[in-house]
Amino acid sequence: MSELPAPVQAAGSAVFQSVESMPPSPAVSGPAAPPASPLPEAVAAALKRDGAGLVAAVVQQYDSNEVLMLGWMDDEALYRTMTTGRVTFYSRSRQEYWRKGDTSGHVQWVKSVAMDCDGDALLVRVDQVGAACHTGTRTCFDGRALDVVEG
Repeated sequence: MSELPAPVQAAGSAVFQSVESMPPSPAVSGPAAPPASPLPEAVAAALKRDGAGLVAAVVQQYDSNEVLMLGWMDDEALYRTMTTGRVTFYSRSRQEYWRKGDTSGHVQWVKSVAMDCDGDALLVRVDQVGAACHTGTRTCFDGRALDVVEG
């Protein structure tokens, strides 16, 4: 099982060190068996991951149902999210873990996590502090509506 970041003391309270520098889970290639998942066996077995071992995670404000953003998680990121109270994603572009709010201060406090009926998407309900989008908007969907024909 992968270890979580060690707690450090800051201003009299325990906080976790940044997870950005922690290595990603090894990629699975060829016939080699995937590494053991840190998730409970039933959860790991139910997840349907893409070719890179990732699952889409829709993030929603818990009290207003506002859809904030979409991120990607592998088993380790989901495990960290489920066990630390903070949302951790896997960055496909940087190929590393990142915990929302570590650099911006716009923290996502986990309220619940649910898997959809097919196991190929997650719903992470959070209490969002500040902007959810890296552009500074409340959600990643603010001001980005597309023209559609309404049915």
